[in-house]
Amino acid sequence: MNTGVRPPVGAFALDIRTARVGKVVAVDGEILRLRPIGGGRDWECARTTVRPATVTERLRATTAYVNARSRGELA
Repeated sequence: MNTGVRPPVGAFALDIRTARVGKVVAVDGEILRLRPIGGGRDWECARTTVRPATVTERLRATTAYVNARSRGELA
């Protein structure tokens, strides 16, 4: 499903291995570093396992974060 397009720093991307959406915070060759929506621990992905996130995927991840925070599940 990878389109071969590497999302630039600042864009939102989907890690297709885990179905997690994150913001691209760094690119080092073939490795991208993503940060979860709402902050948290960054994770690394190979360029081949990441694609730009759709609007729906970004909204779903943001909604999940906001709901978890409102339930007190996040510090």
